[in-house]
Amino acid sequence: MRILLLDAVPGGTGLQVVEEMDVAHRVLGRPLDPGELVAAVESVDELRELLGNEALMQAVGRVSSLPPPPKLYLELTRMLRDPDASNNAIAQVLSQDPAVAAKVLRLCNSAYFSGGREISDMRSAVVRLGHQTLLRLVLASEAFGVPQFGNSATREAMQDRALRTSNVARRLLPGPSAELAATAGLLAEVGRLLPGISSAAGGEAGPHYAEAGAYLLGLWGLPMPIVEAVAYHHRPAKLRATGFWVAGAVHVAAALVAETEVDEQYLRSVGMLERLPQWRDLVEPPAQQAVG
Repeated sequence: MRILLLDAVPGGTGLQVVEEMDVAHRVLGRPLDPGELVAAVESVDELRELLGNEALMQAVGRVSSLPPPPKLYLELTRMLRDPDASNNAIAQVLSQDPAVAAKVLRLCNSAYFSGGREISDMRSAVVRLGHQTLLRLVLASEAFGVPQFGNSATREAMQDRALRTSNVARRLLPGPSAELAATAGLLAEVGRLLPGISSAAGGEAGPHYAEAGAYLLGLWGLPMPIVEAVAYHHRPAKLRATGFWVAGAVHVAAALVAETEVDEQYLRSVGMLERLPQWRDLVEPPAQQAVG
């Protein structure tokens, strides 16, 4: 278990927090709160126990071919750690994968991100979107763009929900946590891509798609708070950690976007129930309705 203690960095970004998560399961700030340390240790141990469940490992092991890691996303994440990385260089890396580049351009010109003028080149797309939004679009394109996993219509619908969930989740948390929530919200349904698991609801039917998706993200090497949020977003009250953090934000965002029931008892327990009405107003319509 690796827990990193950091001083607050003025002007720090969500991307910097995600970078630190590559080498640590949790990042805590100074001065250290003993209660936060205990909660961090317990939640990491709880996640390790969940993902080490024999039934879950067997279910994922029966999938003949797993979705591959998002190589371009991981490469861009490493590249953006360099503060001197230019937009031209980022655009050049994106252009190495024509399929992903085409999807990013299409999404850049969609109702979600369009600024009125059509964008036709990658450098302009990088400038319009900004680095963190660009990373999420690349991740969505890679995660939901593998042809052998689900039909095209299903994957497009999942990607649309993922982007809408990400946009809501990002606005429910302050500061650097917002970017963790945005990425976790984007990947909340990734487990539905796994054959034989997409319709499982837990219990005797097998592992929930959220748990299977978290297992997949662990294999991809994504930060632990993102893996944890995906694993527990359908039941955030099961987390031993207190407070409203990434898993809670993804739960609310995913439920509102999918028009399913929000766990109001959980929100009441973390003192956030009164904010639910204003959060409902953050939900965007599906892409087809937005265009229409």
